[in-house]
Amino acid sequence: MSINDSEANDGLDLTLLKDLAKKNLIDAFNSVNGPKTLVLDPSLAGPLGLVTDVSVLKQHGVDKMFWLESGPLSSSVSNIVYLCRPTIKHAMIVADQIKRHLKDSQQHIYTLLLVPRVSTVVSQILEDEGVLGEVRIEAYDLQFIPLADDVLSLERSSAFKELWVDGDESIIYDSAQSLCTLQKLYGLFPRLIGKGDHAARLATLLKRMAPKSASQNTPNNLLSPSGQVDCLLILDRRVDMITPLLTQLTYEGLIDEVLGIKHSHVELPASLVSPPQNPGPATAAPPTAPAPTAALRQEAKKKYHLTPASDPLFEDLRDLNFSVVGKTLSRVAHRLDEDYQARKQAKTVAQLKDFVGKLGGLQSEHHALTLHTGVSELLVQATKTQQFNQCLEIQQSKRRIFLRLMILHPSLPPIELMIASGTDMPTILRLLCLASLTGGGIKKQTLEGLKREILQSYGYHHLPLLLSLSAPSLGLLVPNPPPPPLSVKYPFSSLRNSLRLLIDDHPEALEEVENDISFTYSGYAPISVRLIQCVAQKGGVLSNPAEKEGESKGKHKSTARAKVQAHPIKGWTGFEDVLSSIPGETFDVVQTGTRDAGPSPLESLPSSRPRSTTTVVFFLGGCTYTELAAIRWLERQNKGRRFLVATTGMVSGNSIMDSIEGTAPFKTTADVGLAG
Repeated sequence: MSINDSEANDGLDLTLLKDLAKKNLIDAFNSVNGPKTLVLDPSLAGPLGLVTDVSVLKQHGVDKMFWLESGPLSSSVSNIVYLCRPTIKHAMIVADQIKRHLKDSQQHIYTLLLVPRVSTVVSQILEDEGVLGEVRIEAYDLQFIPLADDVLSLERSSAFKELWVDGDESIIYDSAQSLCTLQKLYGLFPRLIGKGDHAARLATLLKRMAPKSASQNTPNNLLSPSGQVDCLLILDRRVDMITPLLTQLTYEGLIDEVLGIKHSHVELPASLVSPPQNPGPATAAPPTAPAPTAALRQEAKKKYHLTPASDPLFEDLRDLNFSVVGKTLSRVAHRLDEDYQARKQAKTVAQLKDFVGKLGGLQSEHHALTLHTGVSELLVQATKTQQFNQCLEIQQSKRRIFLRLMILHPSLPPIELMIASGTDMPTILRLLCLASLTGGGIKKQTLEGLKREILQSYGYHHLPLLLSLSAPSLGLLVPNPPPPPLSVKYPFSSLRNSLRLLIDDHPEALEEVENDISFTYSGYAPISVRLIQCVAQKGGVLSNPAEKEGESKGKHKSTARAKVQAHPIKGWTGFEDVLSSIPGETFDVVQTGTRDAGPSPLESLPSSRPRSTTTVVFFLGGCTYTELAAIRWLERQNKGRRFLVATTGMVSGNSIMDSIEGTAPFKTTADVGLAG
């Protein structure tokens, strides 16, 4: 994220959280003496790959690794460690394997590490199966994992389904525990602000967890409000379901849409991921084009970690609208070519030595440029398909756009044609849910006909998915008028004006898109991020304050992007009517702590500039990459305020549909970096 150097030190140090997760894992393994066999829940492979690697596990006694799956388990060592989520399925598998060993008179010492906490349900199942006395049950408290320097994630891909389909609210407690850890590290959140029923439950739980009085065991940071964080803003994913259902149009978002990003990793052709052999200075060459797209698609795939830590070019590209990525890559290629040409001008030994010193960095940039050029080619190929363009046309065209609230029935025949042509079912359902949300439902007869076509075309095994989307707890695909439990319609018609959600497509408005969070969807501003602006950048909801400041100083419009000093957090003030129209509870709670600790060390230091604070935004139910891009844009417009985004997991429209249906794929240890 681009910030002023003078503000760089004001951010929160997230490496503490990764170190904490790694330390807790090592301590858990060290509590089992001797070599051990690790039996791993496949859904934990990705998150663990972001915390540690298999070499660290081997250093702490892990001899062999197996997936936790039904069937017999063979181990050549006495210690067997199970590491899994506390589900009924996993408990039954563990019980079955232990009983098999007992039947065969095999002697093992069993340790069950449950993530993130011990479950009485699991203990009861093991007791019912008669093996509870054979197992030592402990918790591995895996909490927030840093995905970037401004993003934390619980990496719970099933959180959305658990909350709104299964009715399982355990993720709320787990989120509260993780947020409490943040408070222990950085101090109490001075204010808890948010929107949504589940978000309100989370805020209530956080308030109850706060110490009522000081004691010997109470961390000092929990006794008074933080001097680094100005508030915690909690957004219930159900408050804005339109944004994740739309096609993401930023570079990172489109990678997620087309290729799929899982735990910050993406599967790419091996020739793009594996760097070429380092050439010597005499053979150094300027950037070359990647292999043709057709050849890339036929190659074997390899996992690549999308992180600015090892790929600075990705940091420059990830938040751009995909339409300008090509220009950015071209500028980088031109600059690299000039840098390579510098070797021809090196005539003295000192000049040659200077060029050789820069060569390693040039080669790294060269590889990154080749990789992202290849990825862009893959994305361009996907965006040229009929299915992608039909989907985007229905979302954005003047005559058929759901988001402009035109008559809905002209939009449905194209969807029927897409069903007939075999378009991916998640794409069909995303479009139908958009029509339902923005129009207050779909005409009952039309909706029933579309459901019938979907089942006949894609199979009746998808019936539970359609029922879940139509259930009152989710209400994404409902008839118009909706049944009594769903009588409250989502107020998109009023929000599009009060929150300035849509930017018209005439030339003047298109220039405005570039200076607004609506660049993420080429003219649509995410409701969730507009709500964040209602709290942290009130002047940016109805206009761009940076633009106004620049114009007031007589600057040219194209250069009028001066930063605006961030205003103090004042809750939802000024937008009460907007918030009251959106279903779900609205809250604003002040936390004062148990004592007045006086000014923080940061506040007491003299400073020639306003001190920067951090606003923590927590998405309960998942966050999209386009929302991250929009929030980073907000930070670039402000002086004195950073944003830290925390979430239960990264989502997209497809991943939400897969999660509801229970088809989200798990990753192997080799896929996510846990292979030896």
